Amino acid sequence: MAKNARNSQAKKTDTSAVDLIRREERRRRRKRNQVFAYLTLVVFVILIVVGVVAAVIMIGKKLPAKPNDNESMAGEIEDLVGPEESLEKPEVSDTVPEPTPEEKLDEIIDAAIEFMPLEDKVAGLFIVTPESITGAGTVIQAGEGTKDALNKWAVGGLIYFQKNIKSSEQLKEMISNSLLYSRYPLFISVDEEGGLVSRLVQAGLAENAGGAHAIGATADPAQAYQAGQTIAGYLGEYGFNLDFAPVADINNVENSIIGDRSYGSDSAIVSSMVASMVQGLEENGVSSCLKHFPGIGSSVDDTHVGLAATERTAEQFRAEEFVVFQAGIEAGADFVMVSHMAAPAFTGDNTPCTMSREVVTDILREELGFEGVIITDAMNMGAIIEYYEADEAAILALRAGCDMILMPEDFEKAYEGVLEAVRNGTISEERINDSLRRIYRIKYADKLAE
Repeated sequence: MAKNARNSQAKKTDTSAVDLIRREERRRRRKRNQVFAYLTLVVFVILIVVGVVAAVIMIGKKLPAKPNDNESMAGEIEDLVGPEESLEKPEVSDTVPEPTPEEKLDEIIDAAIEFMPLEDKVAGLFIVTPESITGAGTVIQAGEGTKDALNKWAVGGLIYFQKNIKSSEQLKEMISNSLLYSRYPLFISVDEEGGLVSRLVQAGLAENAGGAHAIGATADPAQAYQAGQTIAGYLGEYGFNLDFAPVADINNVENSIIGDRSYGSDSAIVSSMVASMVQGLEENGVSSCLKHFPGIGSSVDDTHVGLAATERTAEQFRAEEFVVFQAGIEAGADFVMVSHMAAPAFTGDNTPCTMSREVVTDILREELGFEGVIITDAMNMGAIIEYYEADEAAILALRAGCDMILMPEDFEKAYEGVLEAVRNGTISEERINDSLRRIYRIKYADKLAE
């Protein structure tokens, strides 16, 4: 029994040892399996990472590199479409561009015109004698009468003749006071052509710079320039800023009314003389005025006395007279004066050129491209007063395209007529403003240098 018990006990012991060994082996297998699973997972993760990196590298090789995250869309489009189809990135600035001097001048002019009463706007279209606004017989000084007149009528300018000039000091004081009394800048004007028509020379205040006929005979433009320079020099000393010169007419018919006031009969020579005279005046501070458009040299009649006309054809005018006026315009003339002569080749009748839209606007303003001030010849001449009232003549001239009215026979009547025409819509206020802009572009030209 004891032996059987021991054998049974030994057998149990052997079985327990075997079970223990088997459990240990299973535990080790599970551990190896776990390690293998972990290693497999790690390898799988590494393979994924390697795949992603490889993919990124491949994509990077196909797409252009960006310098930074702020690369503009315009730059990406340029890289994709190629250099020939690239889109330029617009520049954006918060700053407002500085206006040009011309733009500043336009702003000054517009501001000045905006605050002008209509009465002053209309008066500003007239250049008159001092007698016509003061009522005096002959004005040789600017005192209280001139002061009151300029306060009542804000005219655009004054014109003086030999009768107004007595001495150097008297002339300077009269002009200086007139400028002081005016609420707006004034054109101080005179006919100083050189030769026969020279008011200051006739009054003994200057040496004659030479007449157009004599200068033209030299065929030397430098002499015309010198004449303009000389005349501007002494006019400026007295306070004049506008000279109704040079004469741009061609002396091209026998007994022409223009006579020796013209530089000659050859349009090429006359053109060079006129251009040089304009430069001599303008470059020395005095505005020039080409006269008498479209050219009265082909007429033998005097518009001072009555109706004058020309048989000149449109083709002849364009081949000769217009060549001269174009040269003066290109040389920088501030003004062009239109004649009262009738030119049926353009108008079809005996309408004075000053009242013809075909001549003033269609030809001078548009065809020849003149952008300055267009002024009438003196409106107290026979060619006007024998056929028109002062107010009617002024209105017709402005409607034709003239900017300024020179010396109406009756200033107050002409002024009131134009004022009423604006009020009733016969002439628009904007039309008046357009003329004032051209006028003040000359009057304020010195502000471009400020």
